[in-house]
Amino acid sequence: MEVIRAKRAGACYGVQRALDMAAEVIEAGGRAYTLGPLIHNPQVVDELAARGAAAVASVEDIPAAARTDAAAADEAPAVVIRSHGVTPEVLGAVVERGFSVVDATCPHVSRAQAAAAELAREGCRVVVLGEAGHPEVEGLTAWARQAGGKVDVVAGPGEIPAGLYDPVGVVAQTTQRKENLEAVVAALREQGLDPIVKNTICSATRQRQEAAADLASAVDAMVVIGGRNSSNTTRLAEVCALTCPRTFHIESVDELDAPAFAGCRRIGVTAGASTPENQIASVEAFLKTL
Repeated sequence: MEVIRAKRAGACYGVQRALDMAAEVIEAGGRAYTLGPLIHNPQVVDELAARGAAAVASVEDIPAAARTDAAAADEAPAVVIRSHGVTPEVLGAVVERGFSVVDATCPHVSRAQAAAAELAREGCRVVVLGEAGHPEVEGLTAWARQAGGKVDVVAGPGEIPAGLYDPVGVVAQTTQRKENLEAVVAALREQGLDPIVKNTICSATRQRQEAAADLASAVDAMVVIGGRNSSNTTRLAEVCALTCPRTFHIESVDELDAPAFAGCRRIGVTAGASTPENQIASVEAFLKTL
């Protein structure tokens, strides 16, 4: 059995940066919380909680005792902003409540937020290409609206509303596929519009998708490692399945079943941008025993 890892796979710069920033807070001995999961990887989130950085759904969910104890010690708990970013309102609430802010927003997401706000300030109707309800998309939408823009969130060209008129601006969730962005832009032009396009798709996402597609076309099975709540990992699995029907999206090595790879001679492995090296290595080690 030959096990081949994609040329680009695993934790990206933004994710590693967020993990390093959270680790610094924990190692300094301070009390820390993350607003939502720091990254979309359940195992990593559990590990952070065990080390002292618990995830909370909102600022209001931070225990009152934490704030009281911090006030008495004159040391505010640190709130680590997740790599997907937050809305301006949430960021304001953190500051208003006196917490120490550690902004671990991925720089690519910050760039997308700035682009959405810029389009809105220029008077554009902002079309956000992404998954409705995803925290990054909620942030992009909120930053555009704070800048005075009207916003439509679409998952693809079929969701573009009728009746749009120029100026229209387009910004993309960083983990979107470039083909989907191109399709949305083409659909807008078919409506007679001349959209201003901000291509905010992360290069790391594109590189992982291209490397995964290349590998998937040359193997008997693909294993895609990463959280099921991870948008970029889900996209990787979709890309792989296009050319390799025997594609498995897993979160951990425990989900692998030897009989599923019966008859395979070459197995490809890739991982989402929120997947650390140790998780990839454990999967590869298992596959090499088959």
